[in-house]
Amino acid sequence: MAQLVNIAAGYIKAPDAVMAAQAELLRAAQASADRARSLTLAAVMCVGFFYAFWRVSPELRARVLCEAFLRRLFFLSAVVAILTTIGIVASLLFEAVRFFREISLFDFFFGTHWSPMTALRPGDTAAADEFVAGSSGSFGMVPVMAGTLLVAVIAMAVAVPIGLFSAIYTSEFASRRVRNIVKPTLEVLAGVPTVVYGFFAALTAAPFFRDLGLVVGLDVSSQSALAAGGVMGIMIIPFISSLSDDVITAVPQSLRDGAYGLGSTRGETIIRVVLPAAFPGLVGAFLLAISRAIGETMIVVMAAGVAANMTINPLESVTTVTVQIVMLLTGDNEFDSVKTLSAFALGMTLFVITLLLNVAALTASRRLGQRYE
Repeated sequence: MAQLVNIAAGYIKAPDAVMAAQAELLRAAQASADRARSLTLAAVMCVGFFYAFWRVSPELRARVLCEAFLRRLFFLSAVVAILTTIGIVASLLFEAVRFFREISLFDFFFGTHWSPMTALRPGDTAAADEFVAGSSGSFGMVPVMAGTLLVAVIAMAVAVPIGLFSAIYTSEFASRRVRNIVKPTLEVLAGVPTVVYGFFAALTAAPFFRDLGLVVGLDVSSQSALAAGGVMGIMIIPFISSLSDDVITAVPQSLRDGAYGLGSTRGETIIRVVLPAAFPGLVGAFLLAISRAIGETMIVVMAAGVAANMTINPLESVTTVTVQIVMLLTGDNEFDSVKTLSAFALGMTLFVITLLLNVAALTASRRLGQRYE
């Protein structure tokens, strides 16, 4: 069909008379569709014109009708967002249930060996033994989840202090001229493509940590979680810095003036008044950064590798859930294989873990906010 479309458009020549005839039929069908589209558009315009001409009158309550239409439009948008979320969860859940019919929950959640490429379909009778071995011991997600959490923790350890301190400086200490220079400069990092960070991690950060390890006598892998997490932390600094700056700036000035009136220094005011008041918003910024760190793929592929090693050593090569999902769903794969369905099980697990983290963080921020009030 793609070849016929190119022939009908005149991009390539027909290889034979049959293809030429079919391309001519397709060209005629496209011309008919274009005419039908134009006639339909003209008809809709005419109907709309006559309807508007019939409805317009001095008694027409146009503002009320417009507000009612906007209210229905907003409600429809909210329903579409909710249904989209339900559809995403349902698609993940449906395929995950198919996977768990083949692999037990215990083996998946508590297994310590991840090697889905060795698992074959049950229909491959010539490799039945390999399938049994792969389906029973090659889908343990503990190494993959450990690598995901390790890289995310390293990234947050880099991004949270730098992003938060830079936000405090730009909002509380910097002059307006310095703020107008520093904040846009930090936000430029948010526009850099992740593949560029991946190149930087693979060609600069990873060799640097490896050479530094040789100097101090440590064996650092050429692809390590430290390099991936460090560069990922640099990538998410703008998110934390920009959002934290907006949240801190939104704290009422009266709180600062009250603290100064009681004799507090600027540092004491920031630590004991401003940051507690801005804590719920800061939690939101941190959650956004964690979600970005957990969902990042390119940096991990290029700097941390794809080996599912059961380790918490940041100097070794690890992999993450998103990297494994990409590897499992890339290429010409069939959705009746356990190997492919395991990607949906990983995605569902990551969704549940992220949801629990969000609920816990929002609960903590709400309680602290109530206590502060």
